[in-house]
Amino acid sequence: MAWDTEETRRRLKEAAIVEFGERGPDATMAGIANRAGINKERLYNYFGDKRALFQAVLSEQLQQLAVAVGEPEGGLENIGEFAGRTFDHHQEHPELVRLLLWEALSREPPVDEAARGAHYQDKVARYAAAQRDGTLDDEIDADYAIFMVVALAAWWVAVPQLARLLTGANPDNPAERARRRAAVVRAVERIMLPVEKAVADGAGDTVA
Repeated sequence: MAWDTEETRRRLKEAAIVEFGERGPDATMAGIANRAGINKERLYNYFGDKRALFQAVLSEQLQQLAVAVGEPEGGLENIGEFAGRTFDHHQEHPELVRLLLWEALSREPPVDEAARGAHYQDKVARYAAAQRDGTLDDEIDADYAIFMVVALAAWWVAVPQLARLLTGANPDNPAERARRRAAVVRAVERIMLPVEKAVADGAGDTVA
């Protein structure tokens, strides 16, 4: 019987995302293969060891985020709505944040460090240029500001227990999710846009 190589790899990666998301470094290659319904030896043949598999699935999840969210439509003056789309992606794909948290807890070098570093440095350079031309506010350095945008969009998923304790709200409620999204958009506008632009964009908005 011929094997569908791409389908097999897809099933293994999907199983790995779940297992790593739930168990982090305690995930096993046997458990991943079992969840996928595929022989463990095939998992080793395709991905090598467990660290290499973790790297593969995290890199792919980050690439999917970049494709899904893209760049701010209409330019960086729409940074608030860009943050809102990023928030949406994390709400719909919480496994990415879980993988990033396990990466942080491992204290090992970042996955795909060279490529990710180049990507973020390019982003910092573009945001810094937008600060210089007045599109973005320059009170907070571009690298720090971008970090805050990332945190605001992802942290609701990263610490759901804290979110529930603070808000007392069910995150699965559509109205609550819309309120959280609006808060992220508005906060990012306040951080990233010049004061007069942030005030104008937020006129009439509410997150209550």
